[in-house]
Amino acid sequence: MIRPLITGFKTTFLHLFKKPVSVRYPDQKVPVFPKYRGKQVLMRDEDGLEKCVACGLCAVACPADAIYLEAAENDGTVMAGPRYAKVYQIHKTRCIFCGYCEEACPVSAIFMGKDYELAVYNKADFVWDKTDLLVPLEGAKTPPVA
Repeated sequence: MIRPLITGFKTTFLHLFKKPVSVRYPDQKVPVFPKYRGKQVLMRDEDGLEKCVACGLCAVACPADAIYLEAAENDGTVMAGPRYAKVYQIHKTRCIFCGYCEEACPVSAIFMGKDYELAVYNKADFVWDKTDLLVPLEGAKTPPVA
């Protein structure tokens, strides 16, 4: 009866002088592993135009049917190709973060980012639109809406 009590005190005493493992979360971010797959982002090319050509391969490759897109003809202001994604949505309640969308994209337009702060208060906020997914333009406050 006394031996487990002494073992417990010994363990507590030994851990008293070790460096703490915890992180002050809002101020410090926990580093993620290199292969971590977080929030998806839609990339831009060197000119700031969208890379997505609305081929739909990401939506076809998604096993959870979490990606929805509508293609539209391009006039040259949104991207360099003949078509662009007029509507691009990812339903985060369905997404399983498998990374198949990133592998299926022929132009590397979608990328699995490193963001792990995905909590929201409203269920409607789990549907991320193209404005939420596009990488913001450098020097611009808000990305253009197509």
